[in-house]
Amino acid sequence: MAIYSYRTEALTDFSKKENIEKYEEALKLVEGYLGKTYLLIIDGERVMTNDLYVSVNPADHQEVIGKIHQADIKNAEKAMEVALERFETWKNVSANVRADVLFKAAAILRRRKFEFSALMTKEAGKPWIEADADVAEAIDFLEYYGRQMLELEEKDKVILSRRDLERNEFKYIPLGVGAIITPWNFPLAILTGMTTAAVVAGNTVLLKPAITTQVIAYKFMEVLEAAGLPNGVVNFIPGDGPEIGEYMVAHPKTRFVSFTGSKVVGQTIYENASKVQKGQKWLKRVIAEMGGKDAIVVDNHADLELAAESIVKSSFGFSGQKCSACSRAIIHENVYDEVVEMVIEKTKQLTYGDPSNFKHFTGPLTDQKAFDKVTNYIEVGKKEGKLVAGGKSDDSKGYFVSPTVFADVAPDARIMQEEIFGPVLSICKVKSFDEALEVANNTEYGLTGAVISNNRMHLEKARNEFHVGNLYFNRKCTGAIVGYQPFGGFNMSGTDSKAGGPEYIQLHMQGKTISEAL
Repeated sequence: MAIYSYRTEALTDFSKKENIEKYEEALKLVEGYLGKTYLLIIDGERVMTNDLYVSVNPADHQEVIGKIHQADIKNAEKAMEVALERFETWKNVSANVRADVLFKAAAILRRRKFEFSALMTKEAGKPWIEADADVAEAIDFLEYYGRQMLELEEKDKVILSRRDLERNEFKYIPLGVGAIITPWNFPLAILTGMTTAAVVAGNTVLLKPAITTQVIAYKFMEVLEAAGLPNGVVNFIPGDGPEIGEYMVAHPKTRFVSFTGSKVVGQTIYENASKVQKGQKWLKRVIAEMGGKDAIVVDNHADLELAAESIVKSSFGFSGQKCSACSRAIIHENVYDEVVEMVIEKTKQLTYGDPSNFKHFTGPLTDQKAFDKVTNYIEVGKKEGKLVAGGKSDDSKGYFVSPTVFADVAPDARIMQEEIFGPVLSICKVKSFDEALEVANNTEYGLTGAVISNNRMHLEKARNEFHVGNLYFNRKCTGAIVGYQPFGGFNMSGTDSKAGGPEYIQLHMQGKTISEAL
């Protein structure tokens, strides 16, 4: 039906002077409210605590983005009580009304697109193009999930009758209260998608955003309020992961957990959620996305310019801080030297620095912990491969690591196996396409991958044997589009859920069959 037609939000054209000016104005707007203090939001009420987290600009850690009150166990329990109470009414609100909240939120985000982009540049260290795409994806999630819920509502009206015997109905109903634990690398898009998929399905939630991007999360709460979301449907409880996060996961009244983050944390959540607590009447559902060790395979039958461009853009966009980022290039020996030289040249042309400056392609890492992890991996890489580009780091002002490339790396090397989550690319040489697929599949992850090849039989072989949730041919392996490229992976990359896909809403619901004798 036409009412459910969906199209993606257009990206900003930064070749136009007026858009450059709008972004610069938005940066000034954000700078005007830097350093403000933000409170918890429980049942619509602002709540102060005795603990403040200071969010800083990762490109300039002397610049304070905001001070956010942190929840404790008592606050989390209060939020749970509110969410349980609000669920009893919100679950009965029609899908049309719930979807309208999402559509209104999308309209508000669209009007404030430059402001949210600029805030991500400041708090998350996102370059302009990456920040703009993040806001666009958030809008896409709102538009897509709203329409998806309306379609499910229509399906619920279908009645399957057995003549003269019974009338049968099948419908989806919401689960209950969910714990939403969001990442810092897509602090608006993924947070928006995770939160609103649960809400539009009729659930209420406790939202715990990533520690380093809490101001962005708070600003999104303001959007939901302005869109008319009733108090208590989403309760904002930023706090310490090991304390608040674990409490939410273990709570007997938590019905489901939605998580995006590291494999280690995801495994812990999966394990803890599986334990039935005293007073718990259900098995908790876990929806998790846990990262990847993504590869681009370059065949000997390939457009080499396209291969090098795809590798560099996939590896170093947002400093490699995407779970979909290419961190492994697996190249056929016949074209290896040529492609490596092209990758080196393109990498050296990249500019990196404070992302407030449009000219910088990559910005900082998110915090000191990430900086230390990546720089340690670079030292490992110097022992496991040949450093051919980058390798520089400086945390004196911001957490900067230059785009770094290691060549001649063995398939089983640590930097080819372990998720680094930074601008570090490892390149491996293979003798055949079959060997390339073996190497591509030799990690515990299975999130994204790409094949650059003009050999149709090789592409078809990869279609069947390259074991990842999102596989791309002759393009980069980042940039999944809501509604067109449902995102989520296999193995230790998560629970096989596909965000932005036709079945994602149902993960937040349960099916019910009703039969009435005639």
